[in-house]
Amino acid sequence: MALEKELATYTEKLPSMANNEGKFVLIHGDKIVDFFVTYDDAIKAGYQTFGTNPFLVKRIQTTEPILFMSRSLGPSRVA
Repeated sequence: MALEKELATYTEKLPSMANNEGKFVLIHGDKIVDFFVTYDDAIKAGYQTFGTNPFLVKRIQTTEPILFMSRSLGPSRVA
């Protein structure tokens, strides 16, 4: 799976990153590279440092939000 190692690193290190909650973390492999205030800054740093090699940018959240999605299971008819 793509970014499996980076996601495992995020999960493992999340408790120690709690003081940076709301910021974006740049992770490559099993290394925390840096923290950023904006997603754009983190992505730019990732591409500048790692080029097209895999890296993860994720907002630090000690509690992941639960998102509810619904979808239509059949054709919709307008009367």
